[in-house]
Amino acid sequence: MFRVMFHEPRIPPNTGNAIRMVAGTGCELHLVGPLGFDLSEPKLKRAGLDYHDLASVTVHENLAAAWDAVLPARVFAFTAHATTSYTDIAYQPGDVLLFGPEPTGLSEEVLADAHITECLRIPMLPGRRSLNLSNAAALVTYEAWRQHGFKGAV
Repeated sequence: MFRVMFHEPRIPPNTGNAIRMVAGTGCELHLVGPLGFDLSEPKLKRAGLDYHDLASVTVHENLAAAWDAVLPARVFAFTAHATTSYTDIAYQPGDVLLFGPEPTGLSEEVLADAHITECLRIPMLPGRRSLNLSNAAALVTYEAWRQHGFKGAV
């Protein structure tokens, strides 16, 4: 339904958690390299439990290859520097939800990419840098899915 994209993820358990999340929601996970770990990493496997076979996961060599695979689509990039809240968007099936690497987030270069439809933020208390990557992805994915009545869920 939706496409969650991690740009250059660095922490295996976050990606493992995201694999479990997309398996549970019917979304796709797109990993854009270079990755900061090997997909056979034990911590990634442990975090994803036995959901790896139930998840749609695609690895792209770089952002250009990812765009070739997912476009045309709306792309929402998540950054603490945006002013629009993730809840202010009417999500559509096929939307790409783009998250940056831990601990830096998306670079200025990626945020300026012409394929980005809009930059969004997840509200937090002042003085906080960011949420955990897999938690942020889950928040946004479930909001998008909620807007569509949790289609397909039991």
